[in-house]
Amino acid sequence: KRDSRRAQTFKLSLPGIVECPQCHEMKMAHRVCKNCGFYKGKEVVASTEQ
Repeated sequence: KRDSRRAQTFKLSLPGIVECPQCHEMKMAHRVCKNCGFYKGKEVVASTEQ
């Protein structure tokens, strides 16, 4: 019984996924977009798509 109570308090949370304002692809929050390379309105990683 003690183990089942302990397991009830442990819960995995889903990562925060938001839409990129530049290319509108889904990306993880507070990360550089893998599709376009933008973060906070600035191009951080050079993209080969353009």
